[in-house]
Amino acid sequence: MSVRPLDHPPVPLRPDERALRLMAAIGLLPLLLVAAVVVVGILEPRFFGLMNLLNILRAASFLAIIAAGQMIVLISGGFDLSVGAVVALTSTVSASVMAALGAALPEAPATVIAVGLVAGLAVGAVVGLVNGACVVLLRVSPFMVTLGTMSIVGGLALLLTNGIPVYGLPEALVRDFGRALWFGVPASVFVAAAVVALVWLAQTRTVAGRHLHAIGGNPQAALVSGIATRRHLVGAYVASGLLAAVTGLVLTARVGSGQANLGGLDLTLQSIAAAVIAGTSLRGGVGRVERVAVAAVFLAIVTNAMNLLRVDSKLQLIVLGVVLVAAVAIDELAKRRQIRD
Repeated sequence: MSVRPLDHPPVPLRPDERALRLMAAIGLLPLLLVAAVVVVGILEPRFFGLMNLLNILRAASFLAIIAAGQMIVLISGGFDLSVGAVVALTSTVSASVMAALGAALPEAPATVIAVGLVAGLAVGAVVGLVNGACVVLLRVSPFMVTLGTMSIVGGLALLLTNGIPVYGLPEALVRDFGRALWFGVPASVFVAAAVVALVWLAQTRTVAGRHLHAIGGNPQAALVSGIATRRHLVGAYVASGLLAAVTGLVLTARVGSGQANLGGLDLTLQSIAAAVIAGTSLRGGVGRVERVAVAAVFLAIVTNAMNLLRVDSKLQLIVLGVVLVAAVAIDELAKRRQIRD
């Protein structure tokens, strides 16, 4: 006769174990976002003002667009340091084209805007194509390739304008889009929502999206499986360049001029931070665009809070680095504990 073993009562979890399990279950980002809102709201009552909330949404929308492109490259196992410079060159090229056409075709603002937007998007596509071709065909490290193109593209933006802002954008672009509120929300938020939705659909509903995750997870296995790895890798960099160009166009419409210092290294670092905080793996194969959007909101809140509290801009870079390292470390601990259990 078999004897049924006695059921042992569950071992109570320590507080740190409960916290890590909670983070693993619901994710770290929502907890960080709620904590940031509560803490900032207590420290600075102006945080909940309508204009300030609109500013946060606007900043988060810019970051979400460019970080979505950065995420695509990271999923493929690459890296793109040139996105901030692409924003600057897109701004100067599109503004220069619209200013020149606007003087020649003052009665056709729609045509002027359309040509300027196409010129800006072409800049992003070309830079992305060059990055992808160098990585795939020349087999140069993505870090070194995009570091070089960052310098080249940033230099071109300065050379094109001599560091002087380019004015003369169509008033309709600035008034009705760049600085407009659609249904009480900045227009850039709708652009960011559309970008996030399109990237999400590409990730979850297309063969190319699944193949890109496979390439980033195991390039050799993807190649043996018959996946066109070269084409997908080049496409990832082109997508990153295009989304950086979209960010440049939206920012240009917001400030009302083309500027060679728009974007820069700060926006590049923030795009990487948003992607990594959202759980995108630096080793490739893992990343979700909806989490990147939440991370963009979180970073926008942190930056806005530091501005409200008058934190020195140099210290803000330090805080951003600390938040990035802490978030990645805590998230990694939660994942390891979940796997162990």
